[in-house]
Amino acid sequence: MRRLIRQRPDVNGITEGVIWKQLLLFFFPIVLGTFFQQLYNTADAIIVGKFVGKEALAAVGGSTGTLVSLLVGFFVGVASGASVVIAQLYGARRADDVSRAVHTTITLALLSGVLLTGVGLGFSEWVLQLMGTPEEVMAYAVPYLKIYFFGMVPQLIYNIGSGILRAVGDSRRPMLFLICAAMTNIVLDIICVLGLDMGVKGAAFATVASQCVSAVLVLTSLCKAQPVYRLSFRKLRFHGDMLARIVQIGLPAGLQSVMYSLSNIIIQSSVNGFGTDVMAAWTAYGKIDGLFWMTISAFGVAITTFAGQNFGAHLYDRMRRSIRVCLGMAAASTVLMSVLILVFGRPMLGMFTDDAHVLEVGMSIVRLIVPTWIAYLCIEVLSGAMRGAGDAMMPTLMTLAGVCLMRVFWVSVVVPAYHQLPVLLMSYPITWTITSLMFIIYYRRGTWLKRCIAAQNKRGA
Repeated sequence: MRRLIRQRPDVNGITEGVIWKQLLLFFFPIVLGTFFQQLYNTADAIIVGKFVGKEALAAVGGSTGTLVSLLVGFFVGVASGASVVIAQLYGARRADDVSRAVHTTITLALLSGVLLTGVGLGFSEWVLQLMGTPEEVMAYAVPYLKIYFFGMVPQLIYNIGSGILRAVGDSRRPMLFLICAAMTNIVLDIICVLGLDMGVKGAAFATVASQCVSAVLVLTSLCKAQPVYRLSFRKLRFHGDMLARIVQIGLPAGLQSVMYSLSNIIIQSSVNGFGTDVMAAWTAYGKIDGLFWMTISAFGVAITTFAGQNFGAHLYDRMRRSIRVCLGMAAASTVLMSVLILVFGRPMLGMFTDDAHVLEVGMSIVRLIVPTWIAYLCIEVLSGAMRGAGDAMMPTLMTLAGVCLMRVFWVSVVVPAYHQLPVLLMSYPITWTITSLMFIIYYRRGTWLKRCIAAQNKRGA
């Protein structure tokens, strides 16, 4: 296969190869890279939970994680529009436009990172207070965030730079960069938290340092890439037409991420009301839950790139086949993971804490939510495919209505009437099921694709 690519550099497996094989070849580096990203987040939680305490565990992975997802998710969502634009242009073999999109995207990452650092340092403590974070957790969460937010520029550079590489079909190098970052984080966690007794500050410093490593690696890779998407710092600027296309596709994704995070903040606030033990259990479960999200997100990234490149190459039937194959693979993976975690959930939770009550609460969360993961699949895969073709607004509106608003209604109306943890957690499977049905109906109607093709023809792409 490698020899064939060297002899025929014009061959593009995403638009020409066997679909299931190419999806797997693209998917596995993404999911392995995300696994290592999850690994260094999990390393923070394990080391802090075991050697600092359950209050520190609740701080590192609970309220702070939800807040970071809110702030970072918007900018990463906006930048995801760049991945779609670059994938379409790369599939259409428009080299000059690819280069302009790359330089616009990196410029956006730099400016967004600076802005995000200022916002995070200025408002994070206030937001944590609004969320009802207990005082004993605040004592750990605030110093953790004050260091963590200095890593926003390298974090966005890595996320956006790796998005560029994946948009042109390279999912291997982002994986390798994340492996290097994960190893850096784990080693520094051990040195700073255990060796130097820096507590949560040491965990935050280790995370920022690892983000710098991944950012340097992705920038170096882009500077040495093929001419079509090679980065030159002298060319960094906003190109108005490219920025407009990126924002048109990425802004709805960014707003969707914000709405998702806001609904999760509301849920986190409700979780905080159940006390530190429940917060710690929810944090520990979140690390296990991350195994599912990293897998399904990898399928989402893969189908976005597949849809984008095949749409750009006018291969609409191949794009539809890719979506069906991706859904089948995602469903099989979800069923397997659900079974394994239901069986091995307790020892997995035991990696984070030895507290018996925290473990029992964590297992109750596992038994309630894990069997319902399958209800989420269509949201991730179908929305990724639609965005890949350029339809960004309707997936956002459906997710906003079906997940975010309904979740807020549930927490605001139902939970106060039946103030129990299982009632709160039922908001997840209920909203996933309703929103998935909305996506299936919208996708099968097919009007979204006709609009995207019409817009493509109008641009002369």
